[in-house]
Amino acid sequence: MIHSKNNSEHYIWGNQCDSWILKNTPGLSIKQEKMPAGTSEKLHYHKVAEQFFYMLKGEAVFRINEEKFCVRQGESISIEPGAKHFISNESAEEIEFLVISNPSTDHDKIEIKE
Repeated sequence: MIHSKNNSEHYIWGNQCDSWILKNTPGLSIKQEKMPAGTSEKLHYHKVAEQFFYMLKGEAVFRINEEKFCVRQGESISIEPGAKHFISNESAEEIEFLVISNPSTDHDKIEIKE
């Protein structure tokens, strides 16, 4: 079956951020996500999952283990298991990206209280 935002399971996370589940198996998760201007997720880590983010639109700011990275459209970044991280949209435009997790992050997200 061909998947897109139009026929995939959708949910809202954070402050009106969108996620479309393109694929979710125990070994692999692929989501297309959209974040409005000025939004961010909470600092967290994954015990097992490695994550790969690919920017489809706009520029995201990632904080990974105290380092800051700006990732622009057409660029990607990988996050190793155990790395404390979060993504934010510090721009005035919405951003859109793919997040690929191996294995799936279901039951593998530990939020860090700041």
